[in-house]
Parts: sequence; C-alpha cells; structure tokens
Amino acid sequence: MWERIQKPEKLTRLLQALAYQVGNEVSYHELGQIVDLDNQTVENYITLLEQTFIIFRLPPLSRNLRKELKRKRKIYFYDNGLRNAVIAQFQPLELRQDAGALWENWLISERKKALHYRGMHANTFFWRTQDQQEIDYIEERDGKMWAYEMKWSPKAKASFSKTFTQAYPEHELQLIHRDNFYEWLGEEG
Repeated sequence: MWERIQKPEKLTRLLQALAYQVGNEVSYHELGQIVDLDNQTVENYITLLEQTFIIFRLPPLSRNLRKELKRKRKIYFYDNGLRNAVIAQFQPLELRQDAGALWENWLISERKKALHYRGMHANTFFWRTQDQQEIDYIEERDGKMWAYEMKWSPKAKASFSKTFTQAYPEHELQLIHRDNFYEWLGEEG
C-alpha cells in the first residue's frame, strides 16, 4: 500500500493535522480540506496509518441514533513521542498547552496495550451527544460497560452526564488522573 502513495508530503500533512486534533472528533471531510485530499484518500491514508500501528480510531458509542453522534471518530497515536515529533513539539509538560490531550492520548493508548497484553477483548468507544455531553473513554467487556473520564489535574472532578447514566444504567464510572492511573492500567504504582 505504501507504494501507492503518490504524494507522501500530503501523508505527512495529514499526520500533522491528526496530531493537532488528538482527543477531538475528526471529520474526514475537514481533514481532506486541510490537506487538500478527497475524503476517500484521507480514509485510505488513515487506514494505512492504523495498519502500521501509528494511530488508532476510537468510534463513538451510538445506540441512540437521534441523540448521539455517529459519524465522527477520535484518532489517537500509539506513541505520544511520535505525535510530538510530527509537529516538532518537545517543550516540558508544564509549558505545554496540550497537556490534557497528551494525557488522554497516553492513557487510552496504554490501556489498549494493557488489554491486548492480558488477552482481554473489549469494545472501546467515546460518547458524545449533539449538545456536547461527553465521556472520554468507554469499555464494553463481558456484557458490562465501564466509563472513564481522564483529567490531568488530580483536583479535577468528574461530571458524568445524567443523559449517559439514564441511557446506560448498567455501568461503572471512574475518574482517571495522575494519582490513580497505575491501578487502572494494572501496574504497580
């Protein structure tokens, strides 16, 4: 598939656009406009980047088609260092404007790796309604659902939407921050 890339500079620009949008929903149409590619080519490039373990897509949980967003995905990098290199951002974390996005990307990518290493299968999603209610990360395993909010600040409070808790009453909610992430990833602190 690599040999069919006729304009590798556009692939680089696509990676940069994705790096700036980590943790946000992405539209192939919008990405295509930024990079000057058609939607199908954007999707093909994203598939290539996913197959080479550079990025992964997180789809929306969409069971109430009228309220929840269905089409957009979130795209994360398997490695924050690669993400930072693509956009040449190497400042210390305390000087970064994107610390929260880096934190969310790192947690979700490490969680996916931890599940894989343990041989645990989970359907993974994010959840968001048209009126901007959101849950960062959801796992569905063995018929149960776990919802997680990722906050860089240990002082942050999680606010889980009543819309979500009413729509999905059989779930477990958890706030993940700098003081409790080791346990969530299944590592020693």
